[in-house]
Amino acid sequence: MLKTTLAGLRAHLLRLVLTALAITLGVGFVSGTFVLTDTMRTGFDQQFTASADKVSVAVLAKQGSDDSGLPPALLSRLRSVPGVQDAQGLVRGTAPLVGKDGKVYGDNGTAGVSLSTGALQRYTLKAGRAPSGPDTAVLDTSTARRTGYKVGDTVSVLDKQGHPHSFTVSGLADFGIDQEIGYRGAVGFTAATATAMTGERGYTEIDLKAAPGTTDARLRDAVARTAGGDYDVLTSARLADRMAKSSGVSTGNLTVFFLAFAIVALFVAALVIYNTFNILIAQRTREMALLRCVGATRGQVFRGVLIEAAIVGLVASAFGVLVGIGLGAGGATLFASADNTSSGSLTVSVTPVVVGLVIGLVVTLVSALLPARAATRVPPVAALRSQVDGPVKGRAGVLRMVFGGLPAVAGLGLIALALLSKAGQGPFLMVLAGALLVFLGVIGLSPFIVRRLSRLVGWLPARLLGVPGRLARDNAGRNPKRAAITTIALTVGVTLMTTFSVALASTQATATAQLAEQFPVDYQLTTAGGQLIPRQAAATLRTKPQLADVIEVRESTDAQVDGRDASVGTVTGHALGRSVKPKLVAGSITDLRPGTAALHEDTAKRFGVGVGRQITVTDGGHRLLVRVAAVFSGEAQIPNITVNEADFDRTFGAKDDSEIYVMAKDGVSADASRQVINDATKAYPMVKVGSLADVKAQFTKAFNQLFLLVGALLGLAIIISLIGIANTLTLSVVERTRESALLRALGLTRSGLRWMLSLEAVIMAVIGALLGVVLGTGFGWAAISAVASGAVLGFPAVRVLAFVLVAGVAGLLAAVIPSRRAARASIVASLAAD
Repeated sequence: MLKTTLAGLRAHLLRLVLTALAITLGVGFVSGTFVLTDTMRTGFDQQFTASADKVSVAVLAKQGSDDSGLPPALLSRLRSVPGVQDAQGLVRGTAPLVGKDGKVYGDNGTAGVSLSTGALQRYTLKAGRAPSGPDTAVLDTSTARRTGYKVGDTVSVLDKQGHPHSFTVSGLADFGIDQEIGYRGAVGFTAATATAMTGERGYTEIDLKAAPGTTDARLRDAVARTAGGDYDVLTSARLADRMAKSSGVSTGNLTVFFLAFAIVALFVAALVIYNTFNILIAQRTREMALLRCVGATRGQVFRGVLIEAAIVGLVASAFGVLVGIGLGAGGATLFASADNTSSGSLTVSVTPVVVGLVIGLVVTLVSALLPARAATRVPPVAALRSQVDGPVKGRAGVLRMVFGGLPAVAGLGLIALALLSKAGQGPFLMVLAGALLVFLGVIGLSPFIVRRLSRLVGWLPARLLGVPGRLARDNAGRNPKRAAITTIALTVGVTLMTTFSVALASTQATATAQLAEQFPVDYQLTTAGGQLIPRQAAATLRTKPQLADVIEVRESTDAQVDGRDASVGTVTGHALGRSVKPKLVAGSITDLRPGTAALHEDTAKRFGVGVGRQITVTDGGHRLLVRVAAVFSGEAQIPNITVNEADFDRTFGAKDDSEIYVMAKDGVSADASRQVINDATKAYPMVKVGSLADVKAQFTKAFNQLFLLVGALLGLAIIISLIGIANTLTLSVVERTRESALLRALGLTRSGLRWMLSLEAVIMAVIGALLGVVLGTGFGWAAISAVASGAVLGFPAVRVLAFVLVAGVAGLLAAVIPSRRAARASIVASLAAD
């Protein structure tokens, strides 16, 4: 029987090529994920180890302690420890770099760091030299690339008080994997200059180099005795471990993220495999029956089909592992270039090989089980008759409707219950579970759905393209079980892409609506690096005739509220309830009068007060008694305890502003008003000017990037599903050889036959896409509504329409080879085929 199976495999090898390709792609994704994460982990470890190896012993603040830094006196003591060759303290704070536009670079200001020298130098100079005095500095390579500064340029950097200082860029440095520097950027100084610029009084870390003949462990013990128990004293190996943990780099999360998409790809591949073997078994009914007639048992036929599937799965999985290694290597290089880091050497462990082979083999065998079982259920005499699968009807149709309808109804009920519950994580998980049940129900009901949709989708081709269009419509719906499996594979990918697109569009619409509702202002002025905006800036802006209103949000100050610590602030009084409209829970916030306050609902609950209750605010010798006039909720971006502006100034003094909101006068263009604001704040380089349009543009850019990433990953599932359409059509062409020849004999031209088969593929692809769009839109809206109450639902119509059009075009392309093959076949030879 094994020889017979191998002979049959060789005879039908070409028919299994596309199936093998689907397995290869799915396994390649899985193996590639492991290769990618292993390679990235190796690269990270190499960078952490290389940095830590420059240090023999490091002293840091004890984890979990509130110490702001290591005192300079500690460095002096450690330098006298026997066995210490060199000891240097590292300073880190905020030193905002001013860009070429005269404004601070970045949203939070660049980090100001001191650079170790000599044997303790842990950074890599990419150009120039290290800073050698109070007037030189180095930039990290990413900041230099983004700002356009190079070695030899003069840059301006702000100190702790916001005063500018000029430095000559002496070099460009690579600081390795440092989450903070990667996000903020960095300016490197000598230790003395870093202390002066950042205002930091201590060190974030003290590094020590052991003298020749002194081991790291012995030096660690000696340093620990001198430092005492208030600090963590680590060897280079322990330091590398801590750096890796604190860096925020998690390849485990990356693995889970990519494996989720790999599972989707494998599920779609399983549908393709199942459909392929189902069609092959149907086409080889006579062959199977003949085997039974000459003595083969049902078990032998069953095992023969599984052996055939196992060989295909094993060979395709082996190719998939090789593809995965290439994908992993390419992905690691791509990530490294995006982060400007080293990806490390390619790492291929046993895991991606074993997991890839096992998963590919298991998925193929499981997918082939039902077709293999079907091959044994037809009696030999009945199997010798030609049989054609028809529409689902009778008892099988009733059972399918029951077992398909029950999970669909249960899923819809679960989603409805989630939407009626208070928004949060629980309802979101209920929506996910309900969506899964609905999708399982759709899979069960898919033959009925596809049969009816084929008439709807095929109506236009039938009307416009005559006989080929009508034949394509009828062919797409005459074997609904087969067409359903083919289209559901595509539906999976389109559903997920539509769900994600709708969720992103709804999130963006909700964020925009909240911003417009709470802050209907034209411009927002903020600062980087925790700096404040001098009061003079608002005063200058108020003198500009192009501006209608200037609203100040003062620096919140620490105070005692009813004897408990709290933060109190204020906003320009006339703006509340007009330009600034927090979402009110109770009371009125318009014209916050002297002796009144507005509280965020969380703060009100914390103090156990509501509208009409009094609270006492004290600051040193000052005491302010206020009545709660309003309680607000949401992300209002006004202080959680907001008091009247006059009360605030009288109690806490004239504080500088943390933010300023500006309204332009009607008729003044956006460019003109922004230029006025830029000119007015030119003397304050730390002030950054933003607008609602800027925020929306940032949201849009971030969401588009996220969609491109997820879309590219889900695109693999769609490619596999299109392979399934091509495979189904190819096998269908073989199955319908006589039928195609008869159509040709009755007058259908070669181009007409090609059009018929191409339109059949397009109809199946569009059915899958439309079904995915409907499901994805519902799932996306339900998920957003379950997470956020009052969410604004969005629908990316252009993007969704593109999904359907791309699916149709891809279906047309998938039919090119099968339709050409059918059109080239000889009419006489095909009619003579058995």
